[in-house]
Amino acid sequence: MPPRARSAALSPQDLDSIPLAPIVLVKGGEGYFVDRVTEHLTRLATELDPGVEVVRVEAGAYEPRMLDTWLSPSLFDERRHIVVGGVDAATDAFITDLLAYVDGLGAALEDVSIVLRHERGTRGKKLLDRIAKAGFPVVACDPLKKDADKAAFVSQYFASERRAIAKDAVRGLVEATGSDLRELAAACRQLCDDVTGRITADVVLRYYGGRVEATGFRVADSAIGGDGAAAVTLVRHALATGMDPVPLVAVLGMKLRTLAGVSAMRSRGLTAGDLKLAPWQVDRARRDLNGWTPEGLARAITAVADADAAVKGESRDRGYAVERAVLDIAAARGRRG
Repeated sequence: MPPRARSAALSPQDLDSIPLAPIVLVKGGEGYFVDRVTEHLTRLATELDPGVEVVRVEAGAYEPRMLDTWLSPSLFDERRHIVVGGVDAATDAFITDLLAYVDGLGAALEDVSIVLRHERGTRGKKLLDRIAKAGFPVVACDPLKKDADKAAFVSQYFASERRAIAKDAVRGLVEATGSDLRELAAACRQLCDDVTGRITADVVLRYYGGRVEATGFRVADSAIGGDGAAAVTLVRHALATGMDPVPLVAVLGMKLRTLAGVSAMRSRGLTAGDLKLAPWQVDRARRDLNGWTPEGLARAITAVADADAAVKGESRDRGYAVERAVLDIAAARGRRG
């Protein structure tokens, strides 16, 4: 076997770049990517030999020399494709035997491919380093933590399906379902299956907008009710699960504008129709207005305006801007002058 250069990490979002090899290390904590790459490699093995024997085992249950059994010729000499899960919990015997196998791969069986799934921690680091140094494929399946990375994932997903999606639709999809990559991918799949033509923001709102609005309204209800601590807790949870601050602030502004409009109905001779509100929305706003003064509403609306500017680019810490806004709104309830 010719010498290999030290391997560079491959991207799970570019499956075509990931080859079948005697050993492929699938490393990282994003389960969606790990499963997707594993399925891709099994498909490659099947395309190479439709009669391939696929063996699935766990490294944590490995006992000494079990590798010899996995590699021993089968009755009909089928190709073998071995998927090893839980390498991050591997036994010492597994690490010892796999190290010896990697070091001796000059005499590797040509009809065997092994996929090692290592999803967390540093257990077996010596083995992982040896595999990379030997030049075998390493696929980095790290979680996507930034909204920008999730947006790129969505854009690439639709591009791979040869479907067009608007930029604001990408953003809306991430805001609604981006806390879990499996859920985000499932949403992309559903839109591809259910919708013809270009995916627009209106389409995303129709399918998934309720998730964004539900969280935003819970935040707004707590802040308007004067419970700043609960509102901040909800904001932090929403942001931690991937929600963008912009729709949170938008819902706050909408709720406060509704309160202000309903508050002015009698003095200005307005009706629910004039405000484009349903009767139940007017009734709810009137209940919410208990404890609010015109001065307090003005302060709260100013706080939301400041937060809106902050989350759209004027602040380095957009999460703090939302927290500050809900605390200011809660404090404004009951304020006079």
